[in-house]
Amino acid sequence: MGYCILPQAVRSKYQAREGLEGPFFYPNGRATYYDPKEGAYWDPTTDFYLSFEEQVELQNMIFNKIRG
Repeated sequence: MGYCILPQAVRSKYQAREGLEGPFFYPNGRATYYDPKEGAYWDPTTDFYLSFEEQVELQNMIFNKIRG
């Protein structure tokens, strides 16, 4: 399994937020947080919760990148 180091600008833009888990970063540059109260992932850029399908698509990006 591999990893990548994110640029400082990306890491500093998305900080830990009280009550949320994350941030979680994706190969397309998107970042999300998991909201345990809502049971959904939240995108701070759009201020919307992701649908289950959107979250699966983002997770698949990670798995596809790892597999090469």
